[in-house]
Amino acid sequence: MKILYALLVFVPIAILARIAGAPPIAVFILSALAIIPLSGVMGAATEAVAEHTSPAIGGVLSATMGNLAELIIATIALRAGLIDLVKASITGSILGNLLLVLGIALFAGGLKFKVQKFNRNLAGSSTTVLLIAVFGLVVPALFYGLHPDPARAATVRMSHYVAWLLIAGYVAWLVFSLWTHSSSFSSDQGPGVTVAPKWSSKKAMGILLAAAVTIGVVAEVLVSVTVEAVKVLGLSEFFVGLILIPIIGNAAENSSAIIMAMRNRMDLALNIAIGSSIQVALLIAPLL
Repeated sequence: MKILYALLVFVPIAILARIAGAPPIAVFILSALAIIPLSGVMGAATEAVAEHTSPAIGGVLSATMGNLAELIIATIALRAGLIDLVKASITGSILGNLLLVLGIALFAGGLKFKVQKFNRNLAGSSTTVLLIAVFGLVVPALFYGLHPDPARAATVRMSHYVAWLLIAGYVAWLVFSLWTHSSSFSSDQGPGVTVAPKWSSKKAMGILLAAAVTIGVVAEVLVSVTVEAVKVLGLSEFFVGLILIPIIGNAAENSSAIIMAMRNRMDLALNIAIGSSIQVALLIAPLL
């Protein structure tokens, strides 16, 4: 963590570079470097909050704070008319969390522990919710295919209805997993690496919120130079949205999930990785 704290110096450097009118590629790199230590601080705060609550709440908090940066990036890009980049970033975020992050977490945890256990109810309910999200996201496309609408007015209305239903479904899933049936998602894992909470719950929440806000500011700086930086690097808008934006925007929960798996806290690791994809599909995409 000492190294990460030292890297926090890139936060003011990135902001000052943008204000001073530095080359877009320099601002882009500095902003990406600034998000890395902020993600580490957010991961540590999330871990501390989870120690005082539960793996489910810790996972939801990590996913929410981690996706905040991506939501800001996508919102600014959407206002700038970068529709393809936003669509690619949504797809890349869902796939990245389910395949890359969860895969690395399972692999890293397996290197330290011969056997790791996780709550089957957590895995089953998460899979079901993701399946529902897929159907919901496909409905507008199916509707447009079955009901040709040159002006797309009806398709837009259908999209609005589906968006509200997806958001309602996310709220219902939170109530189900965190309140009405929270006992079904309680952790029952073998011995692992236990770490005593370093911060109180109030301090951890304060640091978590401060890190999230700071990431939002740095993310806005990052997006403001993305188009120019993409031209300099010679990359396509699709590649940036599918690969770079999700990795940068989701750096917080990515690192947290891997660290939790290496400490044999697989329920929290699954909650972070899968929960982030659920939140993107049921909340972030409908909001956008």
